[in-house]
Amino acid sequence: MKLLLASLLFYALPTLAHTHLLEIDQDHSDISFGVKHMMVSKVNGNFKDFSGSIVMDEHDAAKNKVDVIIKVASIDTRKEKRDEHLKSPDFFDAEKFKEIIFKSTKVTGKGKNLKVEGMLAMHGVEKPVILETTIGGTQKGSDGKNHMGFSATGKIKRSDFGLKWNKALETGGVMVGDEVTLNFEIEAVETKAESAEHKK
Repeated sequence: MKLLLASLLFYALPTLAHTHLLEIDQDHSDISFGVKHMMVSKVNGNFKDFSGSIVMDEHDAAKNKVDVIIKVASIDTRKEKRDEHLKSPDFFDAEKFKEIIFKSTKVTGKGKNLKVEGMLAMHGVEKPVILETTIGGTQKGSDGKNHMGFSATGKIKRSDFGLKWNKALETGGVMVGDEVTLNFEIEAVETKAESAEHKK
């Protein structure tokens, strides 16, 4: 009898909130990239200005969504002359193509490990990208809101997006590698949590 009553109560009451709507906290996040230089080392850089939103469902990864907008002119490789070259028409052409946009199209996985597939729009070209993603956890901040952490990484070929500038080296090879590693270290703040009624 007790078991029956407990079951009826469970189906009669709404479940706890499980769909979280979050905004990326730029002050506590980092979007960076790495590319081979002269075939022997890797140069890293990041973008200082970006924004985005995340829909996170605790029970169904297929309902998750990610949208990120990056301002190209905010690129920073710790060397002003190199940054200006990257913003020029030789590379990103930041005056013409002001934003890099990622929109997820499919999320799969279980637990803390997810595969986020999406479309990356950059330099006037849109291509599919896969980001291997790990959920870092959830903590309540001093603002009273839930903060969630995510780490994601993926690889693209810059030539696929029309970024083909290079220079041949005397000893063979080229100045700039084609493969680019993308890294996202994201802290997102919950703006809304939704609950759904449990249905039979």
